[in-house]
Amino acid sequence: MAKKCVFILGGARSGKSNFAQELARKLGDKVLFVATGQALDEEMKARIEQHQKDRPKSWRTVEIPSDLSSQIEKHIGTAQVVLIDCLTLLVSNLLGDDSDYPRAESKVIAEINGLIACMDKLDASFIVVSNEVGLGIVPENMTARLYRDLLGKANQLLAQHANEVYLMMAGIPTKIKN
Repeated sequence: MAKKCVFILGGARSGKSNFAQELARKLGDKVLFVATGQALDEEMKARIEQHQKDRPKSWRTVEIPSDLSSQIEKHIGTAQVVLIDCLTLLVSNLLGDDSDYPRAESKVIAEINGLIACMDKLDASFIVVSNEVGLGIVPENMTARLYRDLLGKANQLLAQHANEVYLMMAGIPTKIKN
């Protein structure tokens, strides 16, 4: 099967991760799962543990909060599929406490462009999961608006590069780019 890039967007609890895992199973046996989340509190720790239980035991998992391109190249091995879950937390990790828009934007764009270059370089299919956070009301505070705007930019860059883009709603995938 030819390598491809699939981008999956949706709201919280829309079924993005389950759909991404189904696609990964169909694309290849050797899957590298890239987790961007960090267990910074008990709730997140429980979510991570549940996600780990939901994944096939044969998949290799690496936790990479940032610098995806170099870390994926380091860990790719013989993987046929790289599943990144998720871009939402990656952008949050990159932002940290930085509320300087130009600096934060530069970090996010550099990270996403590096990831795209990595996808083009490696002989594997990529599945990237992200939240669509731009459908709601304008956030009240500056940090939340900065986050929404930068995740939107990251989503646009990935969607432009992807062969296929899906929007998930209530567990139902809708292909929006073929």
